[in-house]
Amino acid sequence: MPVQRFSDLVRFARDCSPFYADLYADLPPQVDRLADLPVVDQDAFWAANTLRDNRVLTAPLAEAVAFKTGGTTGTPRFSYYTREEWQEFVTTFGAGLVDAGLRPGHRVADLFYAGELYASFLFILDSLANAPVANVRLPIGGGAPLDSTLSTLEDFAAHVVAGTPTTLCGLAEHLISLGRQLPGVELLFFGGEALFADQRRLLAAAFPRAEARSLGYASVDGGLLGRPVPGPDTRTHRAFTPQTIVEILDETTGEPIREPGRPGRVVVTQLFRRLMPVIRYPAGDRAEWTDTEGGAFRILGRAEEGVRVGPVSLYWQDATDAVAKADSEGRVTGMQLVVRRWEGRDGLVLRLATAPGLDPAGLEGCAEAVVTGLNAARPLYPDSIAAGYVHPLRVEWVRHRDLVVNSRSGKLVRVIDERPTA
Repeated sequence: MPVQRFSDLVRFARDCSPFYADLYADLPPQVDRLADLPVVDQDAFWAANTLRDNRVLTAPLAEAVAFKTGGTTGTPRFSYYTREEWQEFVTTFGAGLVDAGLRPGHRVADLFYAGELYASFLFILDSLANAPVANVRLPIGGGAPLDSTLSTLEDFAAHVVAGTPTTLCGLAEHLISLGRQLPGVELLFFGGEALFADQRRLLAAAFPRAEARSLGYASVDGGLLGRPVPGPDTRTHRAFTPQTIVEILDETTGEPIREPGRPGRVVVTQLFRRLMPVIRYPAGDRAEWTDTEGGAFRILGRAEEGVRVGPVSLYWQDATDAVAKADSEGRVTGMQLVVRRWEGRDGLVLRLATAPGLDPAGLEGCAEAVVTGLNAARPLYPDSIAAGYVHPLRVEWVRHRDLVVNSRSGKLVRVIDERPTA
């Protein structure tokens, strides 16, 4: 599918999408600069992007593939691609796999998850099939029994294993428990989560000759985001041009950041998607430029729209809803999501502030109800606890003055990621 000019995409979205028509109602007829457009509000976007009476799509849903994004909730979110858009998506991402280290003849095991409208397994399989180098694809999936997965890897002498860090580490633990290694694996392609130092040590013990590399940066809702930049820092990526425009915006002013080393939130525009336009859409991550001329940036973690804890995506609104339901007496005066990592696993701490004079001991019932509600909203979280991938949710009671705020604006920092990413 041909990449569109930015101004043509904006005009098309205004003409055909009721959501974008409303969003751009006060703008002049011709808009040529990206910065002249408002950043999409995620809550408004998903409130309009519904299964019935959809106001985001630019045409009736007659030919497309539908994928679920962000996990299972009472109000699931769906993204749509026409066959031409999907082909552009996977072909472009497949080209980036060469930057990750894919070589002709590599046998690649796909251990991402399939089914229930999730995209990652099919996305990686199709990206490999459309990569510019020949390869042998092994569609194993993340739900296969570990012994079966291990047998397939050995039978086919796999060179590359692709999956989330959680999945790769689960396989590594299984190998170590058996007293075995897979020295024939050359590359471990990871995606969907950050990879931490303790995980690297575990992977090295099971795959002694393998190098762990990011296979690329993408999401079902945001689309193409970044192709890997070869080098020691697996957090560094480069925008997929000309299909994608990546911006890093100041978290207080919303102004585009130009200089390297200054953190901001990632906002993306896709120039190849028309059915479900993605124009200045928050990707949910923070990043900083490392090479502004070459378009390279380093991913720093999740932004306030959401947070990734192990294999689970959680959104600020999920936690807000759980607290509101549990706190019928209005005793909670503020909240932050704190992501930490200890004993080799991620964990989420809900930092809840109360008014002075309230004894946290009397709030245990509220804390339990919050955890129950959030687990119900994100059932993948308790499933991941049971599988040993993440720590159980915890509530930490604090005073409002203890909540971290932006030093420049005084605004609450909603999500704090305390995990080491070096």
